[in-house]
Amino acid sequence: MGAREPNRHLERLYRQTGWTLRQFVQAVNRVGTERGTPLKYREPSAHQGRQGHLPKEEVRPLILEALARRLGRPVTHAEAGFPAPAGASEATAGTVEGLVDLGRGDVDPSRRSVLGMSLFSVALTVPNWPDVVGRMEEVQCGRTQRIGMPEVDMVIAMTERVSELDDQFGGRHARPMAAAFLVNTVAPYLRAAAPEPVRKAMMSTAADLCYLTGYMAVDEGVHGLAQQYYLKALELAGAAEDHLTYCTTLRGMSVQAVDLRHGRQAKRLADAASAASPQAGPRMRAFLAGQQAHASAQIGDRSNALMHLREAEVAMEKAESRGKAFGSYDPAALNYHVSQVRYELGELSGSIKAMQESDKVRYSVYRRARVRHRATLAERQLEVGHLEAACATWNLALDDYPLVQSGRADERIRTMLKLIRPHLRNHAARELHERAQLVAPASLLA
Repeated sequence: MGAREPNRHLERLYRQTGWTLRQFVQAVNRVGTERGTPLKYREPSAHQGRQGHLPKEEVRPLILEALARRLGRPVTHAEAGFPAPAGASEATAGTVEGLVDLGRGDVDPSRRSVLGMSLFSVALTVPNWPDVVGRMEEVQCGRTQRIGMPEVDMVIAMTERVSELDDQFGGRHARPMAAAFLVNTVAPYLRAAAPEPVRKAMMSTAADLCYLTGYMAVDEGVHGLAQQYYLKALELAGAAEDHLTYCTTLRGMSVQAVDLRHGRQAKRLADAASAASPQAGPRMRAFLAGQQAHASAQIGDRSNALMHLREAEVAMEKAESRGKAFGSYDPAALNYHVSQVRYELGELSGSIKAMQESDKVRYSVYRRARVRHRATLAERQLEVGHLEAACATWNLALDDYPLVQSGRADERIRTMLKLIRPHLRNHAARELHERAQLVAPASLLA
């Protein structure tokens, strides 16, 4: 029989507290007394726990709470080297604790091994709406804390601000900020006592922030990590009975899949998003149908692609007649989908025209999208043989590129450098190449 492995996770946390063993067990016993479950946790038991003996199931949450109070941050079962809790509260513990572990691994470079999730999985199990709705149960709160709508409003405001930063500057810097906020503020709020309407509102808001963080991971090309954030968003949206965020997340997963050329998975996710949104307004209908059209076109389903595209166009006409909705699906996004559908169906000139129209009507704050889509437009202009027009469009993309920190924008510039290299005898191509040498990072020039 082999020797028991020490619990290095628990040992590391214990050393971070600066406690003696006596102080450690006193803190654990104090939490038990506060919760009405007094116990006599002793120093030998604490020492054995560090050596790899698993504490009793009823003691583990008390140890985690004592450590969390001392360290001033949430501590999960996984971080302490404990198995996930069993029983009726497992769904909740899995959601909140999984969120903490995911976010902390995203923020802390020393724990980036948790991000061994760079590859997109077509075999990902996506829960259906009935499987997640209302399933997140009440958790045992730690220290006495009660939240209200002001805390919900604060999380909403922070999410909106991070989203604005992402649109303007890309997700490379904004995502760690969002992950830290999820771990240090949102997760404790999800554990806090609250009236039921406040509790559901907080879960809904947390779902929206998880979706945004996943979207930023897609932007950086960390696709497995993005899927994990998206799955947390689905769990939280279901618990909050928030159809809008649930459908938006499924649609985001479809966008990720279609961009990676997993057309059938993209179509399945887009259809699931549409089916889960039975009472969508016209703008949401356009938002969902546009993605269905793109996914259908990628798998060669021309009739469904054109049907969904027409559905998106009709819905957008209705939405626009009701007034502008800045920050949501708009004519620029619809024209982007028209362009993608036309391109997938082999209609290159129609694709170029729609992408040009998208660029004309795009709001100026969407800088990251402007870089990516202008570069895509240039690639298609070159594909039809319009070299100088392509160079002019790429130059427009380079105007904004230095201000954007985005893996997807980097990829478009890397593609530009590759495509332009055979044409350097042309004056416009040579000038573009020389300019790119000045603004692109060295990693793209190799």
